[in-house]
Amino acid sequence: MTTATPQLRILIADDHDVMRQGTRAVIEQQPGWNVCGLASNGREAVAQARELKPDIVVLDMTMPELNGLDAAIQIKRELPGTELLMFTAHESDGLIRNAFEAGVKSFISKSEAHHFLVEAIESLGRHKPFFTAKVSEILFSNILNRAEGRRDETEAGQRLSAREREIVQLIAEGKSNKEVAEALGISVRTAETHRASILRKLKLDSIAGLVRYAIRNKIIEP
Repeated sequence: MTTATPQLRILIADDHDVMRQGTRAVIEQQPGWNVCGLASNGREAVAQARELKPDIVVLDMTMPELNGLDAAIQIKRELPGTELLMFTAHESDGLIRNAFEAGVKSFISKSEAHHFLVEAIESLGRHKPFFTAKVSEILFSNILNRAEGRRDETEAGQRLSAREREIVQLIAEGKSNKEVAEALGISVRTAETHRASILRKLKLDSIAGLVRYAIRNKIIEP
């Protein structure tokens, strides 16, 4: 702990109530830290961030309706001064790289949360990044690979936009074209066009294949 703890307003987003409450309990033990909001999915996280304008958002990577990565992109776009901490059960290279590119300055495995949560939030409170040794190794490896001209499997293929990932998640969760349209504020025809475009881009010929893609790329949980 540092001697001068900053006053911080923190939003927690996780679809598991035990994780939300446990994270809240740890945070509120720190003097000057206040949990200003709790969200159970990515869309709630974005809406609450927009309303509450917290200093820090603690995001679970895998949440229903909108995953943590795409929620992070939207929050950072609207609130560039808000810092983001990502919790995940999956430490894949691509996931960490994408989160870093989205503006996430701290990336912690859920299994390591009790060791690093307070230290990570302290760093973010000073607008400094915090990465565990394992995450730092992955990020450094990515930088080296790019410097050497290597491209990962995702980059070599067609990468989905943030909006396309949102649609993939909604479809993989079983939403109809109409429900996707309502969730995103678009027309049913536009939703249908996006869906066809995504299947074509990913070279898939069925929704079952799209679900497998979503699970494999940690957009949804199996």
